[in-house]
Amino acid sequence: MTTDVPLQLLGGLTAREFLRDYWQKKPLLIRQAIPDFESPISPDELGGLALEEEVESRLVIEHGERPWELRRGPFAEDAFGQLPERDWTLLVQAVDQFVPDVAELLKHFNFLPSWRIDDVMVSFAAPGGGVGPHYDNYDVFLLQAHGQRRWKIGQMCDAESPLLPHADLRILADFAQTDEWVLEPGDMLYLPPRLAHFGTAEDDCMTYSVGFRAPSAAEVLTHFTDFLAQFLPDEERYSDAGTAPTDDPHQIQLDALDRLKALLAEHMGDERLLLTWFGQFMTEPRYPELVAGTDVEDDELLAALKQGAVLVRNPSARLAWSEVDVGLVLFASGQSRLLPSNLKELLKLICAADALHGDNLGQWLADEEGRKLLCELVKQGSLEFADE
Repeated sequence: MTTDVPLQLLGGLTAREFLRDYWQKKPLLIRQAIPDFESPISPDELGGLALEEEVESRLVIEHGERPWELRRGPFAEDAFGQLPERDWTLLVQAVDQFVPDVAELLKHFNFLPSWRIDDVMVSFAAPGGGVGPHYDNYDVFLLQAHGQRRWKIGQMCDAESPLLPHADLRILADFAQTDEWVLEPGDMLYLPPRLAHFGTAEDDCMTYSVGFRAPSAAEVLTHFTDFLAQFLPDEERYSDAGTAPTDDPHQIQLDALDRLKALLAEHMGDERLLLTWFGQFMTEPRYPELVAGTDVEDDELLAALKQGAVLVRNPSARLAWSEVDVGLVLFASGQSRLLPSNLKELLKLICAADALHGDNLGQWLADEEGRKLLCELVKQGSLEFADE
């Protein structure tokens, strides 16, 4: 897309202007970001998803058995009929993975890397419902889908911000309000990380939350070093060959730290391994168990595509690609594969296309490496036949 074209979604700002002036800096209210928006799912359908075992869902009841009571799904069919008339919220995670029309909304955000988007959480709230004043450590777009929600925003927060005593929810003990708006269907509010916010339903309302993956420094260090350790032989250890005699055997000299830093830098600076880990980590599915492959051979897949079969991305799969000095790397649902540079256009097609079929695959069906790649992605589960 062109970064200098004004976008309705951003209230007439270009992607470049939004990223420069607002992204991870300050909030932005956009009236009618998606004009005349109608929710692809109803409150009853959202409630139905919360009954399913594979769907992650929560209920927050402000005045329940204890203040801000949290219940986790899946829920029984009669669970919602027993709720009070107001002051409760149902939150359903990753609705885009189960409802294709919700996933379609993510196309509006194609000015941002797709591998950064986490999921679309959808909430339904009875009048007065909310989850208390809180902050997130990631960017979020809050699209009003049904009814009205009042949003209040406050101060920037961090790990030192005091919280109410609660085993499950991170509710701020102090909330210093700075702005307040009521959002109608189609309105959207962008919030940068760590900005306090508090949403309350004015009436029965639904809100779509587009959240982003933002691994913490602790996650990066922990997961990358675990990944890196797989490639290091046991005999590679701290060494102090050529060291001078010590005056005090109990003192750790600073040159020991220099040798230790050199050992770490040698491996932590391996860009190809860092890219491999990062791509795999950022494409890891939220629900890996839903990425199940189909056993198919190369010739069977080719015959099926020639007969009109269509391949689509598994809704739970995540795809990305990158270039390295020896070719291309495809990241597919937490796995990676090194590929030759001549497959670049095919990788872009696989990652971007809504569907893969004989018409858009064209010449790639005659390419042995291309067919093999498609076959492997079907076996792995990132791609599946449309009729599945």
